[in-house]
Amino acid sequence: MTQHAVVIAGAGPTGLMLAGELALAGVDVAIVERRANQELAGSRAGGLHSRTIEVLDQRGIADRFLSEGQVAQVAGFGGVRFDLSDFPTRHNYGLGLWQNHIERILAGWVAELAVPIYYGREVTGFAQDGTGVDVGLSAGEPLRAEYLVGCDGGRSLVRKAAGIEFPGWDPTTSALIAQVEMAEQPPLGVHTNAFGIHSFGKLDYKIHDGKIVYAEGGPVGVMVTEEHVGAANEPTLQDLSAALIAVCGTDYGAHSPIWISRFTDMTRQAANYRDERVLLAGDAAHVHAPDGGQGLNTGVQDAVNLGWKLAQVVKGTSPESLLDSYHAERHPVAARVLRNTMASVALRRQDERTKAVCEVVAELLGMEEPRQRFAAMQSGLDVHYDVGEGHPLLGRRMPDLDLATPVGPLRVFSLLHSAQPVLLNLGEPGSIDITPWADRVQLIDATYPGTWELPAIGAVPAPVAVLIRPDGYVAWVGEGSQRGLADALTRWFGPPATE
Repeated sequence: MTQHAVVIAGAGPTGLMLAGELALAGVDVAIVERRANQELAGSRAGGLHSRTIEVLDQRGIADRFLSEGQVAQVAGFGGVRFDLSDFPTRHNYGLGLWQNHIERILAGWVAELAVPIYYGREVTGFAQDGTGVDVGLSAGEPLRAEYLVGCDGGRSLVRKAAGIEFPGWDPTTSALIAQVEMAEQPPLGVHTNAFGIHSFGKLDYKIHDGKIVYAEGGPVGVMVTEEHVGAANEPTLQDLSAALIAVCGTDYGAHSPIWISRFTDMTRQAANYRDERVLLAGDAAHVHAPDGGQGLNTGVQDAVNLGWKLAQVVKGTSPESLLDSYHAERHPVAARVLRNTMASVALRRQDERTKAVCEVVAELLGMEEPRQRFAAMQSGLDVHYDVGEGHPLLGRRMPDLDLATPVGPLRVFSLLHSAQPVLLNLGEPGSIDITPWADRVQLIDATYPGTWELPAIGAVPAPVAVLIRPDGYVAWVGEGSQRGLADALTRWFGPPATE
């Protein structure tokens, strides 16, 4: 039986990101993927939000995505688009980039980190005991792992086999998405009518002055709301044609489909993200309507929250109880995404009363404070974990400051490329001693004369020292003393080393 420290089910964006995080920490990790290779039929998700781009920047790989995508303002709610260009982040924008490209780039990064991917195999079941998990596969010998992580989508076999409840709400609406050839040119762009939203576009496009300009010719990407919630089975060209005729009066001669899929507003969240040695991340832990484009981004950020914690537990640096903080921190984040997407779906209804509500919401979101609050929320820039009371930085993302250090100028995010924690000493050089944790925490003396600012919060007092977790969130703030530092180091990075 082949053994790995961690086995991940699913090589989508969440599984790939988690594998990269574990590999950076020196953990033996492998992925099991039912597809024969990384090719993805269909466009699926279409972009990255600001916080996800920051996360990729923390690992030194953001430029790989930025070089292929289209920078644009993509955050929005209830039909209102938000401009993040005044937000205090290096990446005050979103990125238009189809999921197949996101996966390809992540898979390339994971390959560089020498993570094996078992393609053409699917997890069929597992049995866990006190020391690990035996993972059954659809082909080949079973695997043995210390931990199994289900990143295998909304229909997650790992979640079902673990017996983890998936409470929530059944779908109230559905839509077909497809890429097909069309005999007639449909009206490109997004449209609404009594049925809801429908759109036509091309995979190849450019963004000029905030507007999408599509390439000429080629297959057409279609999204059409169905008159009634569609069946659970795989949709056909006949289903697509019927939906288009109902909405548009014609199917524009749709033929030769490349792929067809259906999505709904089914909204569910795993009651627990962990059952002993089995964990869930991404769509396996939460599903919702695609409004706001938050699914892929939430999953990638799940992975970055879980990765360093799981690595420390596997390596014996931290006790297993550290994994409890994964559910405690990420479950509320996804619960808020579920709430927002349900609200957004409700605002899509085309009756006159809902239209009136939409107008009121748009008016409110046009005001500065609501605009900042919702823009930070939809882009992931306002995520706040409960790590204790105190300075406003606690539990929030660390700004990517341009630091002056004894070895020259450094960006904060460059210190996180190896996914190691950082203690930033901005006071008297040499005034902080963390010798018992020196084997696992970087201590950097630095200065920063500028203003400290957070999205939707504004300026915050400049700290004297900051303890930054590998996921880029602040775990401790020094304001003139080292009170609480040893406790924070022990809580997040294990007990002090003994001679």
